[in-house]
Amino acid sequence: MKHVKPLAALIWATLTGGFLIVVLLATGIYTATWECNNEVIPSIKISDHFDYNYGFPFACVGYVSALLVFVVMLLFTSSTDGDPKTKVVMPNGGTIAKAAAAVTGGILIGSAGALIVLGANGVFDSKPPVDPTVNPCAGQKPYDAGPHDRYFSNVDCMKDNVVQVLEQAGANVTRGYKGLLDAGERVPITKPYDQTDLCPVNVHWHLGAEHYSAGQYDGGGKGPAQTNSSSSSSSSMSGRRELAGDYAEVRRGFRCHHYNEDDAKFNTDYAWQHCTNMVIGETYEVHWPHSAAGACGTAYQYQSPFYDGVFCKDGVITIAPLNTYETIGVQGQVFTIVNSDDPAHYYPNLISGMLVEGDKGADMAMYTGSTTGTSRDNFICSRYTPITWQVDRKCHMVSASSFDKMCADMMAMADDMSSDVHPHGARELVSDQYAANNQQSRK
Repeated sequence: MKHVKPLAALIWATLTGGFLIVVLLATGIYTATWECNNEVIPSIKISDHFDYNYGFPFACVGYVSALLVFVVMLLFTSSTDGDPKTKVVMPNGGTIAKAAAAVTGGILIGSAGALIVLGANGVFDSKPPVDPTVNPCAGQKPYDAGPHDRYFSNVDCMKDNVVQVLEQAGANVTRGYKGLLDAGERVPITKPYDQTDLCPVNVHWHLGAEHYSAGQYDGGGKGPAQTNSSSSSSSSMSGRRELAGDYAEVRRGFRCHHYNEDDAKFNTDYAWQHCTNMVIGETYEVHWPHSAAGACGTAYQYQSPFYDGVFCKDGVITIAPLNTYETIGVQGQVFTIVNSDDPAHYYPNLISGMLVEGDKGADMAMYTGSTTGTSRDNFICSRYTPITWQVDRKCHMVSASSFDKMCADMMAMADDMSSDVHPHGARELVSDQYAANNQQSRK
């Protein structure tokens, strides 16, 4: 025992020091900003993108355990243990107090070391003042999941008769409808977004409804003849035309059933001040993209394009593990525009989200899908998927002045939203094979 105790103490002291070094190295590596000789990723801070895994708490437990054994070796054993000539001395309260003090001191030393490392990496430094003129969301729309892989580019929906994409939108939202694409464990957010950590980051609308709700907005709907559009029955190729400089012909989606050519509120021109290329009596589907990664509560909450707002903050939305349907959601609501001074048709705060009042926002379809627009159809699909959709199944009338007020609010935002104050083209209705089988209802 005479030679064993010093050797054992040396071993446990080495283990204690080793675990402490591991803890300090992990702390330093995790919080340091690493400069990369790389144009794609010029620098990276691991703590901005990853969480500690199980290895770090294991190292902390290992340090405390090794320290405890080391202290016990020093205070509760003797080099004369086992010698019959030596009287055995039992530990007393004083020895136990010394051991507790030694372990506590070791923990404090480790904590102090970690704080020193954190301080050296600037963790406790005051954040530099934010320039209010700099848009933190500008250019945040992602194009790649990995270096230059163009992950988010549109792709063929099907190859060799096999579906190549995840669920798409806009789908049939008629109550009872169920798509054919198996969404597995992916389920939509069913709470209203204002009860989650998502906030609205954009508002825009499409000419006609991209979704389909039987008896509300469908192939039997009506509207004015002068709308500069191709109908929802147009071919796929003409349906993929985009808005051009003078708002050239765009694809129109489904229409509501409110229109009455003999009623003045459906055909009396309105003097638009802020919205452009709008037509009284026409159907429009309004989308409010929401995101948990938005600049919520700041001057730059609303963004155009909406992708910048959705992906504004790094480290919130991830592809692996996939959480897009939990962190991104869109509200959809369909309106027929009327020229009316009736207060029942005026809603001055459309910028903030869908109308939830009476029968508005009452009968809701919720499912997971994708981004929409006329660059996609049933041959070319979106890779910005899956995301949650919450769509009002009912079509409502709203005044032109309500829309114009929304456009005025958009133009007053810190980011330039002028690209969204006109109607965008409508994607053709998604085929059953690309629509998720997870549609739910809230009423």
